[in-house]
Amino acid sequence: MTEPFSAKLNLVLKVLSVSRAQLAKELGIDKSVVARWASGATLPSGHNLSHLSNLMARTIPGFTALDWDLDLQSLALRLGVRPSEPGPGQAAAPPLALALPFLDQIEAATGLRGGAYEGFYRSTRPYAAQPGLFLHDHLFARRGDDGLLRFRMSTAGVIVEGWILPIQGQLFIIGTEFTGGTLVFAILHGVNTVQAEVLDGVTLSSNLDAGRTTSATPVVYQRIGDLGPDPAQDNARLDALAAANPVDVAEAIPHDLRRHLLRDLGPEQWAKGGELLLRLPLTQSLSRGPPPVLPGAPPPSS
Repeated sequence: MTEPFSAKLNLVLKVLSVSRAQLAKELGIDKSVVARWASGATLPSGHNLSHLSNLMARTIPGFTALDWDLDLQSLALRLGVRPSEPGPGQAAAPPLALALPFLDQIEAATGLRGGAYEGFYRSTRPYAAQPGLFLHDHLFARRGDDGLLRFRMSTAGVIVEGWILPIQGQLFIIGTEFTGGTLVFAILHGVNTVQAEVLDGVTLSSNLDAGRTTSATPVVYQRIGDLGPDPAQDNARLDALAAANPVDVAEAIPHDLRRHLLRDLGPEQWAKGGELLLRLPLTQSLSRGPPPVLPGAPPPSS
């Protein structure tokens, strides 16, 4: 395809005034699947693409799967939408995508270093919803057709998908949490090695309680395996990894890792020479040091 399928699908939904939920219902699939198509995280299977094209043909006579290979402008014309010229003093309409600052730098950094971050990971972080316990997420990172680094994370049925944006030696993570319909964020320290074995930083998210309590916690990711040649098999492997109980008691977490994740903060600690705010300086990062052994995780692949 000349342009990402996600951009074409979003154009179709907009032109036909169809929501993702409506499309999912028509196709007989979960709405999170359509959300992943629309975000560019995954592509539809041949079966689903055929079903989607047949659905389109009900409204656009003669529409076939080959029409998805058209560029955006040609697809818009195929849908009966003709571009309008801006009037006197009017600017041209903005593109159908978010203009991300520093995108050229992010694309260059991903092209240069993105391969170091591809693979499967298992995290350990304090469980914000149940203080005293710890939570493990499973995820994989893969470069998409647009060249950007994408991830899919699963934790006890909660799916998060989004982008990993490397810039200035750090990884800025933006994800969509489909269960609660919200966004999650993280900033991790990058690595200079051929392959990342451990990543750490701070994550920000909303708990799944009635008030959607906002929580920021340190997090450590350990690489546990390679990607396979088939994205569908990677999805299945992630689902299998995430099927295990993600919650651990404090005693199950190695002492050094527990100290890294649980930090004494606030005015009293500040007066003693400690930290006032939650910070993770590069000098304290595990991304640049020897990898810890996470509880229950297999050794990193070579």
